Amino acid sequence: MANSQIYFTLTAFFLLVVIISPTQGGSQPDDGAAADRIWALPGQPEVSFEQFSGYVTVNRAAGRALFYWLTEASIQPLSKPLVIWLNGGPGCSSIAYGASEEIGPFRINNKASGLVPNKFSWNSLANLLFLETPAGVGFSYTNRSSDLLNTGDRRTAKDSLEFLVRWLNRFPWYKTRDIFITGESYAGHYVPQLAREILAYNAKSSHPIHLKGIMVGNAVTDNYYDNLGTVTYWWSHAMISDKTYHELINTCDFSRQKESNECESLYTYAMDKEFGNIDQYNIYAPPCNNSDGSLATRQSTMRLPHRTRAFRQKAGYDPCTEKYAEIYFNRPDVQKALHANITKIPYRWTACSELLNRNWNDTDVSILPIYRELISSGMRVWVFSGDVDSVVPVTATRYSISQLKLRTKVPWYPWYVKNQVGGWTEVYEGLTFATVRGAGHEVPLFKPRAALQLFKSFLKGEPLPKS
Repeated sequence: MANSQIYFTLTAFFLLVVIISPTQGGSQPDDGAAADRIWALPGQPEVSFEQFSGYVTVNRAAGRALFYWLTEASIQPLSKPLVIWLNGGPGCSSIAYGASEEIGPFRINNKASGLVPNKFSWNSLANLLFLETPAGVGFSYTNRSSDLLNTGDRRTAKDSLEFLVRWLNRFPWYKTRDIFITGESYAGHYVPQLAREILAYNAKSSHPIHLKGIMVGNAVTDNYYDNLGTVTYWWSHAMISDKTYHELINTCDFSRQKESNECESLYTYAMDKEFGNIDQYNIYAPPCNNSDGSLATRQSTMRLPHRTRAFRQKAGYDPCTEKYAEIYFNRPDVQKALHANITKIPYRWTACSELLNRNWNDTDVSILPIYRELISSGMRVWVFSGDVDSVVPVTATRYSISQLKLRTKVPWYPWYVKNQVGGWTEVYEGLTFATVRGAGHEVPLFKPRAALQLFKSFLKGEPLPKS
């Protein structure tokens, strides 16, 4: 054999080994997965775990494709479960929030020039799959523009199931893993709805998805109890006057998706005249202000919950981190490293899509019937609340859970992390509820150590520590 032929043969062999050999963590990518591998993100510190990102087409006729980012477990990934994280809005990005502010392995520095490690990342315990759903959120896209004007709960759940089935075919070594779905805010709809879709899929499939449990935080759950609980929280935390509170209680029909003009004007008065310049997602945190001193938020323009701008760094509190995400993920070199925006979407990547939010076509009035279905299936169900969030507050969640009328297994008690009270919890027959003391809407952002303990207990299916 000629020297050139030997060289070509050996080169081809080593390329083949690179494609099919185990990654550092022991995974074995197929061609699709290998193409999705992230070699390094701009400004990323060196890490020992593997990362993958890219698109999965969920509807070929419409050209709908959902974007994901997988950060494998930092230790023994082959023995760890797969945890899917969803953010809400509706219309907000799991890359912007879950991955970059909360549970992911990195934080974006305040110059948006690079990443710093998150020592409380949940990938110390699990393989984390961040999904931008539905199409139109973040890097996820559709070629049918009408999809952006008529999406809602039903399509989101069905597309997310289609994503997961196809993603598992691309990453077949996850097919036998335990899978958990987690998220927050309007993902209080997404997570249970996707779990229900998986149960229906499993009933007909010879290759069931190994879904073991769900966990949601500060979760939109039931129209009536969410609205009643929110107004009650405002009053109980002295954010509004007695007069405004009683007018809201007597005027508003909390079960309606769209309130009367009189009720809406009361909400506007409360927020504009009585709240003051606060971050509604953490009422005791400093807000992110514009240069003119005005509050840098779109809370008033977003119809449903999830607009947090807060982030705790070693150097102190930085309430403007979402701005850094929007700079970082719009960088061409970052998008190239993530295999993102390959179709050249004709708009900037944003943390939340107001177009989707304002054109949300269908929403379940209550998720409580789905909880009952999941509980009866034997699925692990955990619900938690950061107790200084005024948007989807702990009072709303407690009102909703009480409607399930579950038998108490372990009565209310304080749970601990590092010898401090992390919050309070109660274990019911089929559901565990926990509060996180001093946490805002994005619990892992404000109380990362406590959130990691919460996650650890959830994965084990054990009550939170009493000491």
